[in-house]
Amino acid sequence: MNLKNPFWAKPFVLLAAVAMVGACGLPRVGPTKKEIYSGSVQRQGDAFVVSVNRRVNTATAIYPSLGFSPAFLNAGVLGSDTIRPGDTLGLTIYENVEDGLLVPEGTPATSLEEIQVDGDGYIFVPYAGRIRAAGNTPEAIRRIISEKLGSQTPDPQILVRRLAGDGATVSVVGGVTGSGVYPIEQPTRTLSAMLAQAGGLAIPQDVAQVTVSRGNRQETIWFDDLYTHPRYDIALRNGDRILVEQDARSFTALGATGSQRLVTFDRQTISAIEAIALVGGLSTALADPTGVFVFRNEPEEIAEMVLGRTDLVGPQRMVYVLDLTEPNGMFEARDFAIRDGDTVYVTEAPYVQVQKVVGVLTGATSSLATVQDTISTE
Repeated sequence: MNLKNPFWAKPFVLLAAVAMVGACGLPRVGPTKKEIYSGSVQRQGDAFVVSVNRRVNTATAIYPSLGFSPAFLNAGVLGSDTIRPGDTLGLTIYENVEDGLLVPEGTPATSLEEIQVDGDGYIFVPYAGRIRAAGNTPEAIRRIISEKLGSQTPDPQILVRRLAGDGATVSVVGGVTGSGVYPIEQPTRTLSAMLAQAGGLAIPQDVAQVTVSRGNRQETIWFDDLYTHPRYDIALRNGDRILVEQDARSFTALGATGSQRLVTFDRQTISAIEAIALVGGLSTALADPTGVFVFRNEPEEIAEMVLGRTDLVGPQRMVYVLDLTEPNGMFEARDFAIRDGDTVYVTEAPYVQVQKVVGVLTGATSSLATVQDTISTE
């Protein structure tokens, strides 16, 4: 049977295709600008949508503040000769008699090696007894032993050496070449020297953070600050725990960008324009440069400064809008600080959806026409 198409067949086909597109929807990277604005508080939504300007940049320019407190900064460097529990000492004793207390006959001196300072801070020396070593210098210990032995042998001469610093140690772990427990010795009495002793950094220097735990205190600095601010090169104390780790902050990039992914911070501060560049910039085929959004949960005090209000309670959902086509748009984006947990989203240009509709309609019409031609030839 040969069926001919009536004159109204093609318009019917187009209407059917439009209905199909409207019913099924089109794929897209995310919400449109209109949909984002419709969710604003001003339109009975639950997020404040704010255009970025100089005032907003000033209010939101919050960066991680790292540094040591005066308790750490004002701690003086420990004397390299101060003896502590756990240290190991060596003694050399000279006597001016042939048959001395400790010196064997025919020898000028005797050595007592590896005398461990016990947990209470004492050592034991034959004929001198138990002597307080912790808190004293080798010179002070020498005088004490000389006095003790002086009543039993004439004019003894004593040499006291600190052999090791096992009693005063720190642990270094994390992003260093050689994690381990290291003694505090004369060359390693400060933080930077101890990190060097541990082999230096094994992570990127720009995002390295150094945390020092001392007792119940825990404080962190940027590694770079050890050299740009020498006062942060603090003196170490026995039992300090040093952790070196990479900055864990990140933001998410979505929408019409070169790539959509979770991005870790590769520097201490990242601006909105740098964040876009890190994911390959705006997609030239898809992006709307007037629709760059940053989604963030903003602390109450910052949200009040941004909005000029004093009645907010708790963190607020904020959507910051950047229009890169405005005269100062690039400058505002350059000055807008991206923070940990932000979502940077770029909307599609309006014509992209039009192109998709046209593509779908063209494809649908072609498919229906093929079906009709097939029927007509039967």
